[in-house]
Amino acid sequence: MREVILKAVANPPKILWAPYLTAFINLGLQFPIMFISMSMFKSNPIIFMGTIAIGHIAAIIYGAKEPHISAMIMSFGASAKKTTNLYRVRGNKFAP
Repeated sequence: MREVILKAVANPPKILWAPYLTAFINLGLQFPIMFISMSMFKSNPIIFMGTIAIGHIAAIIYGAKEPHISAMIMSFGASAKKTTNLYRVRGNKFAP
């Protein structure tokens, strides 16, 4: 049982060698741009297959350098919330 836990922590999930969250972010940004460009400018979608591949290769390179980038992105989303202060002070104070 320990091996499974250590393997999951040491090897985060990947999609075609890229961390899964960065791969989904790449597709989530590229597909709407592709469809909008196809509808507005009558452009060829083959061009965007190249940009998707370039973005995926960049995600692979960055994922090799920092394999836990997906966890870092998710933790940033949870910690980037603004706090509300009960009393008027300068900056954010983490007081309830």
